[in-house]
Amino acid sequence: MKSAAIYVRVSTQEQETEMQEGELVEFAKRRGWHPQVFRDHGQSGAKENRPALDKMMTAVRQRKIDVVVVWALDRLARSLKQLLALTEEFQRVGVDFIAFKQNIDTGSPAGRLTYAVLGAVAEFEREMLRERVRAGVANARRNGKVIGRKPLRTFTLTEKQLIRSQFKRKKASVRGLAIRYGTTQWMISRILKGQEN
Repeated sequence: MKSAAIYVRVSTQEQETEMQEGELVEFAKRRGWHPQVFRDHGQSGAKENRPALDKMMTAVRQRKIDVVVVWALDRLARSLKQLLALTEEFQRVGVDFIAFKQNIDTGSPAGRLTYAVLGAVAEFEREMLRERVRAGVANARRNGKVIGRKPLRTFTLTEKQLIRSQFKRKKASVRGLAIRYGTTQWMISRILKGQEN
């Protein structure tokens, strides 16, 4: 028997989940599934961390759930980004997803197409974000901004020569030089390779 996570959410404490819950539990039972209800009361859909959602996602990751059923997509997530992240995780662990009102069922061929489309949209979104970041970094560099953390300190030509000399004569290790000169091992390695700015 499949285990079905019924996720219901209302935004205020005054609202009730009974209507969503009753219909979804009946739907799961008609399919021969064992329903387990996860209720979030007074929780905004915009919040990524919600007690019942977090509990359900733990069960999903532990493979204790076979299918997640929600009343409508906006009960699960309010943003496309969050919806894509959740459905990607469902797909990755082999959990089917049903949005009752939108008639989305990833256990069917049409539903699997929905997963594929959502996956493509997620990949497109990630690629667009990467492009925006790359463009922003390139623009900042063109405008003379230094990208990344500032070095802990700068080195004089004499200090660089001393570091190389001490390392060559095996008077100190990279770690020892980093401690002695108050910098990182990465910076000492760059000095030894002549790659520092």
